[in-house]
Formats: sequence, C-alpha cells, structure tokens
Amino acid sequence: MKAELDFSTGKRGAVISDTGKSRITIFLDKDILNEFKQRAAASGKGYQTLINDTLRADLKDSAAPLTVKTLRKVLREELATA
Repeated sequence: MKAELDFSTGKRGAVISDTGKSRITIFLDKDILNEFKQRAAASGKGYQTLINDTLRADLKDSAAPLTVKTLRKVLREELATA
C-alpha cells in the first residue's frame, strides 16, 4: 500500500450507479405477501418484481380511457347480476 494516497480527483457520492429504483418501506398484509411469494416461486421471478408488475399494470389500466368495449362489458356484467 502507498504511504500517501491522492484523493484530489476523488468524487463524493454513491459508488453504485442509479438503477431507476427507490428503496422504500411498505407494510403489506401477510396473506398478500404470502400470495406473491407463492406466485414468485411458481413463476421463477422475485416477489418484489411481481408486486411491481402488478402495480404497473394497475396504473396502466386506470390511466386508459374508457372504451365502448369496456363499457359494454361492464354493462353486461351489471345486467347479469340484476
């Protein structure tokens, strides 16, 4: 090891580059978490990836405009239960 180290060109900050993901703490019901873990074991994906995919799909669906096809489907389901 060198007697003196030169840090004049060093940079402060994280060593690992940003992956576009954020670490958070979230509380989920045990049954929900167990279900995702079971699905993850069956599919070979991680349970956190499955949760992320599910949230992404829900956001995509809720942002989609109401189409005639969707409206007809909902009306048929409601009329069938009435």
